[in-house]
Amino acid sequence: MDGEGGSSGLVKSAAVKLSKMGEKTKQLGTAMKDPHQQRRIILVIVCVALLLDNMLYMVIVPIIPDYLAELESEQAEHVHVVIHPNSSYNSTALDKINKNNLDIQIGVLFASKAILQLLVNPLSGTFIDRVGYDIPLLIGLSVMFVSTCIFAIAENYATLFVARSLQGLGSAFADTSGFAMIADKYTEESERSTALGIALAFISFGSLVAPPFGGVLYEFAGKKVPFIVLACICLADGLMLLTVIKPFSSRTRENMPVGTPIYKLMVDPYIVVVAGALTVCNIPLAFLEPTIANWMETNMHSTQWEMGLAWLPAFFPHVLGVYITVKLAAKHPHLQWFYGALGMVIIGASSCTVPACKTFGQLMLPLCGICFGIALVDTALLPTLAFLVDVRHTSVYGSVYAIADISYSVAYAMGPIVAGQIVHNFGFVQLNLGMGLVNVLYAPALLLLRNVCQMKPSYSERDNLLEEAPQGLYDTIKMEERRAKKKGYSAAGNSLSVDENGIDPFRAQRSLSEESSGPEYT
Repeated sequence: MDGEGGSSGLVKSAAVKLSKMGEKTKQLGTAMKDPHQQRRIILVIVCVALLLDNMLYMVIVPIIPDYLAELESEQAEHVHVVIHPNSSYNSTALDKINKNNLDIQIGVLFASKAILQLLVNPLSGTFIDRVGYDIPLLIGLSVMFVSTCIFAIAENYATLFVARSLQGLGSAFADTSGFAMIADKYTEESERSTALGIALAFISFGSLVAPPFGGVLYEFAGKKVPFIVLACICLADGLMLLTVIKPFSSRTRENMPVGTPIYKLMVDPYIVVVAGALTVCNIPLAFLEPTIANWMETNMHSTQWEMGLAWLPAFFPHVLGVYITVKLAAKHPHLQWFYGALGMVIIGASSCTVPACKTFGQLMLPLCGICFGIALVDTALLPTLAFLVDVRHTSVYGSVYAIADISYSVAYAMGPIVAGQIVHNFGFVQLNLGMGLVNVLYAPALLLLRNVCQMKPSYSERDNLLEEAPQGLYDTIKMEERRAKKKGYSAAGNSLSVDENGIDPFRAQRSLSEESSGPEYT
């Protein structure tokens, strides 16, 4: 009897637990259908994809040089034994040749990702505009998963090169579609700035945490383990994307407007100014990453752990810069150009002070300043790109964020190849002074965005026209009166429609009201 009572109690408790799990599953399904909850989940998916991409980009920093050095030494010993089995050889000369070859191989390997990303982005941006944001994100995650698996099993330089190049292909789809999806889901300016700021914080976290993460796992668990961990996270993110967004289930292509071609966006002067700022502000980080370790070893006699952790403290000022810019942008959205220009001045001043540092503690200050300035520039200008598309083109964001990705790729493609040559020919001091000067000189160019940022008040009217349908006859008449007033203003002549800044505010509003009559992406 006691056995039967115990078994029935277990059955009842199991039934209660199953019913609770069923209720939670229903609640989760209901939450996923809610637009506000769904876009939060989408933000998480995109942030994890950006985190993975940047961790995979930086996790090889402590792994690949050591791994390639082992392969190089094994090949050199094998060649020597085959050619000169009984003779002694000049090990110093051979080591110097091997080191030069190794430096070239590492530089090409590191740059191959950004170079392929640079070549693919114009095509991926157009593809994203045509098919939407979810399928390209899935393609990017799939390619990154394959790339990470190849990294884990690679045993020679050619396979590592293929894996690194594949990562660039995946990044061209995942990064661009991720940023575009955030801009599309978060249409209100302050929410968009916050969402893009969160994404940038994940990028920073991935870039700065990956080297110690990879170095520790490589030291204690071997080369494969860091890549297997990243591959599992990538797979989980892809499955979450398939579950939440269901990219192949219901396509609404007929409701999506035709995006502005990327070649037209590339000749828009305001987008060109923003793209140039994104490239210039990332040059110090891209050029210092492959050169600062050797400089620290030569001038500071730094230990391996100091060189490995050089950029880790900079994560905190980067997140602080993102937070400050998001808060300032919410209160003073018309000053986005100023936040970007201030960031470039901070980057320039910090870059110029790097060569003056004598200790590891002193070096932390300018490196933190560089990352703080980059946070200001990125957080201010990435939402500005989406806004420029909203007010000057069609509100489809694939191509414009492909241009942003191209801007980053230019800096990171040149860094591993060009920076070493500049240090060799001119010196580390001249490299930093040049990068700092370029940033300070470029900052005034963002003044060109000042007038565009003043057009932002018309964006609220665009939201009203698009999202708030007239409630009854009275609202319909009032909306018609507003449209008639605009037509009256436009007929009054250019002398009345141009303000003191030389901007026709009604021209922006007319173009926005014309856009509101077209189909919207759902």
